[in-house]
Amino acid sequence: MIISRTPLRISFVGGGSDLSAFYRREPGAVVSTAINKYIYITVNQKFDQKIRASYSRTEIVDSVDELQHELIREALKLVGIEGAIEITSISDIPSRGTGLGSSSTYTVGLLNALYAYTNHLAGAERLAREACQIEIEQCGKPIGKQDQYIAAYGGLQFIRFNPDESVFVDPIICKPETREQLQDGLLMLYTGLMRSADDILEKQSHNTKTDEGKQAGLRRMVGYARQVREALAHNDLDGFGEVLHANWLEKRSLASGVSKPNIDEWYERARAHGAIGGKILGAGGGGFLLLYAPPERHAEICAALPELRPVGFGFSPQGSKLIYVEENGYE
Repeated sequence: MIISRTPLRISFVGGGSDLSAFYRREPGAVVSTAINKYIYITVNQKFDQKIRASYSRTEIVDSVDELQHELIREALKLVGIEGAIEITSISDIPSRGTGLGSSSTYTVGLLNALYAYTNHLAGAERLAREACQIEIEQCGKPIGKQDQYIAAYGGLQFIRFNPDESVFVDPIICKPETREQLQDGLLMLYTGLMRSADDILEKQSHNTKTDEGKQAGLRRMVGYARQVREALAHNDLDGFGEVLHANWLEKRSLASGVSKPNIDEWYERARAHGAIGGKILGAGGGGFLLLYAPPERHAEICAALPELRPVGFGFSPQGSKLIYVEENGYE
């Protein structure tokens, strides 16, 4: 039996520049962090030759090609496993459609567990690259690359996406107390709104290709990623919050569906009660509202937003890792 643990993530600035519609024309950049909310993947040998996959439903099939779960199907093909396997998953918090990068976290964690099951270890770069291959190339999802890389590497990272398809992952360099103050100042609130990231990202990619104004907006967001890196290096947390705010205003204009009237109203209410900046996590449209505010204003903000549910979290310095390995799991 193999168990992998892979972190979900929060994206701060630059999201959208990791889409090929942008970075194939000019480099993209984001700042993201892994958080201590995880998806656990368990892989175990089955007595018979069937494949059993349990997620929101359970599939029991005779061959890989029969699997309806496309991420599991393509991961098994890539690793070269044909049968006699059981795959299950558990998430710390409901993650689908909430903007925490759960699809990529799942794919990275699944690959990590499957490689260990076949007595191989895969490094972070390989896990991220192959997760991108599965999600974007094999499954045709209109998504970017940041989620796969932050899930594989963990930590607080400045990630660059280059026209030649290479990706550079650079840790944010800042004092430990800066990192602690940043974590203490962040507030994550669940809106209860679900959305399809694929629909929003598809519109955004189309707009980026056809509208030079959208391309220019993403170019400014790449600049915001650099500004956040500098703000954290100089312990400027208020500056971080201000850039977060500017990035959200820019992001809202990239595609319809990124924000909604009730989201805008919640955000303005939060700003009126002490939030310096914020954003809807992920592609937008729902899920979690992330805010940055002095910790002493958090209670006031939560009281002003009684319809939203605060969810505590911390940063995770590690990416996908194996937390349980039983020998002779694969023969």
